[in-house]
Amino acid sequence: MRAEELIESLALEPHPEGGWFRRVYTSPVPHETTGGTRPSATSIYYLMTDRQPNGRLHRNRSDILHFFLEGDPVEYHTVDPDGRLRVQTLGDGEVRHLLVPGGWWKASRVPEGARYALVAEVVTPGFDFADHEFAQEQDLPQAHRAALRRFVG
Repeated sequence: MRAEELIESLALEPHPEGGWFRRVYTSPVPHETTGGTRPSATSIYYLMTDRQPNGRLHRNRSDILHFFLEGDPVEYHTVDPDGRLRVQTLGDGEVRHLLVPGGWWKASRVPEGARYALVAEVVTPGFDFADHEFAQEQDLPQAHRAALRRFVG
């Protein structure tokens, strides 16, 4: 019930990665990147639910800060440029924020038994789909293919 309330009250829309979102801020200050001009920062609400527990593995050029707002803990599966896999739980105990540097693969997951998780994300330089890439099977590090396969497709 609470997830449905949040979707309505925050005017969230389906997100291409899975879950629901709404952009809540776009900086008016431009920032030049190798990909072109971007806002200095953007921010969204992002909601994951047990109906669609896995987000798609993807990466962005920009750094992304994630802030846990409410609900059940949510797992973040990240792969750094050297192929190291990390699984961190946001919203469990003292961990309330997480930085995913630009260029890292990332997927989020609401663990079994969890109902929903609402986070806020701040992207800097600001988000642009031209800087975004969904993972394909061949992008998965061989050592972690089995663990990450559920986040592809």
